[in-house]
Amino acid sequence: MAPKPLRQGIDAVASTVTPPLVDLLREIRRSLVYLKSIGCTGFDCSAEGVAMVAQLGVGPVAKPAVTAAPVSATSPETLDQVRADLGECTRCPLCQGRTHIVFGEGDPKARLVFVGEGPGFEEDQSGHPFVGAAGQLLTKIIAAMQLSRETVYIANIVKCRPPGNRNPQPDEIRACMPFLRRQLAAIRPQVICALGKVAAQTLLDTQTSISRLRGDFHAFMDIPLMPTFHPAFLLRNPERKREVWQDVQKIMKRLSRPST
Repeated sequence: MAPKPLRQGIDAVASTVTPPLVDLLREIRRSLVYLKSIGCTGFDCSAEGVAMVAQLGVGPVAKPAVTAAPVSATSPETLDQVRADLGECTRCPLCQGRTHIVFGEGDPKARLVFVGEGPGFEEDQSGHPFVGAAGQLLTKIIAAMQLSRETVYIANIVKCRPPGNRNPQPDEIRACMPFLRRQLAAIRPQVICALGKVAAQTLLDTQTSISRLRGDFHAFMDIPLMPTFHPAFLLRNPERKREVWQDVQKIMKRLSRPST
């Protein structure tokens, strides 16, 4: 609803102008209400102000004085800001069964980000990503890369545990993906490692199998992305560890390049 002075301004002149100009005044009112809602000031909402606009016969007020601080394109938001915006998320049904949101953790300026599909039981209980058996194996893989969990960043496609550790549903992914994108924009890593089929297919928007995707760099948000097998898959199929080692060696080589 328009502020009272603005409504009075419209009413004060509506009976003195032609119908087309009344429509124009209503458009002016809608524009002024919007501009006020985003922090713009410097226009006159009084009856006299609106009457002056009517007499001039101009359209919606142009280029008002803006007192709100402009958003700088060179100052991306931080992970803390993304987490604050996520809040106690209820954007999809996964919130109904969760214990903790698993936002992600690690170095906010990490050169390497690991992305899995979603939290499991241990992660849901603790609020930390990859802390169960698969997480312990991931920690060993990271150590073999001569890195540590503190120097990389670990996140998931969805931030709440799917019931029974099932794959996340499309609507659940849609609700969470904007936050993952914002996390990656805040970190600006040199490389992303997608762990498993769900993460790789989601990030690359493909149905190609993980066996065919792994081993080659792709791109997500203009960041080199290496798909590889999920650590949980390796626990069931230890003979595939050699392929993962081949993948992470390629990541290590890419990380060794001078950053531009």
